[in-house]
Amino acid sequence: MDDGLIALAKAEAAQRGKSVSQMVGEFISLLGHTKAPVQRLPPITSSIRGILKNSSPSEESYKQHLQDKYG
Repeated sequence: MDDGLIALAKAEAAQRGKSVSQMVGEFISLLGHTKAPVQRLPPITSSIRGILKNSSPSEESYKQHLQDKYG
């Protein structure tokens, strides 16, 4: 590890009245308790999610779609 980072960790630990090991242990234990917030998709996005999962549309099929739609 970087010497500057180690010095900073030691200074922070001393200021808190703890050892660097204690601070690292507390940090790691907090990692297991925090969960990322669940991000909900808007209804329309949710309804089309995965619609193209097993397909590979080509440029030709897109051109055909436009021809069919607009003439």
